[in-house]
Amino acid sequence: KAVVSTQSTGLTRALKRSLPSLGRSISTYQYLKVETPSPKVYHVQLNRPEKRNAMSLEMWDEIGKVFDELSDTSDCRAIILSGNGKMFTAGIDLSAFLQVVPQQSDQAHKSLDLLRTVKKLQDRFTAVEKCRKPVIAAIHGACIGGGVDLISGTDIRLMSSECYIQVKEVDIGIVADVGTIQRLPKIVGNQSLVNEYCLTARKIYSDEAARVGIVSRVLVDKASLMEEAVALAAQIASKSPVAVQGTKSNLVFSRDHTVQEGLDRVLLWNSAMLLGGDPMIAISVAGEFEDP
Repeated sequence: KAVVSTQSTGLTRALKRSLPSLGRSISTYQYLKVETPSPKVYHVQLNRPEKRNAMSLEMWDEIGKVFDELSDTSDCRAIILSGNGKMFTAGIDLSAFLQVVPQQSDQAHKSLDLLRTVKKLQDRFTAVEKCRKPVIAAIHGACIGGGVDLISGTDIRLMSSECYIQVKEVDIGIVADVGTIQRLPKIVGNQSLVNEYCLTARKIYSDEAARVGIVSRVLVDKASLMEEAVALAAQIASKSPVAVQGTKSNLVFSRDHTVQEGLDRVLLWNSAMLLGGDPMIAISVAGEFEDP
């Protein structure tokens, strides 16, 4: 274990020397709080605690913008997504829901406007999945409705023990339309169970969420949750960003394609990326700590 730890430290230091930070300042957001709890780790918090982080259209727009921005921020190598206050999110703000409904009298025009609006909302959450940096969701309290759409686009999900998630849309007379229906079956791997979640809107508590694979693991409380999320993000951030971002890209691609299509894509990827400096640095550092 000591050898592994020393090797990891040596590799981290070598990669840091070879990959200098080119960071820049991050935009200020009204409904999100963005912090850096560890080098090259960014923490994005939904920040409407007085509204249980209910997602207004303005917050929704900021979510898309911050992940687009961090995707291109070279000083960022891993991202944590959480909610400020008592819960992760209560889902869509009902006032935002009313804003989404067009006011025109003509039915065709109304439908076209609604289509454009919902497509924008979908794209804002898809920005999380398309972000080149791995995103870790740290979920506490409750994650309801649109919050499930949001976390289903993240790469790793952690949860506190008191938390539950809920695909709530059928209870308010709509179909979940910004990611849950499309992504959750692939996360869980059990279509019948996902159908049950979506059709009944029943609460999924942390023990079940971990058992069926919605989250990687459950932590005892929010403090432990955030400590684990930061440690995990820091571990990812210590790796070669070329390797990490390439791995995320190929994981997402392979999820939606055949095995052969995934193999063909990673073949082309590595035929270019293996010519870079990071693999040689990693191999040389590893060699220094090999057992005799």
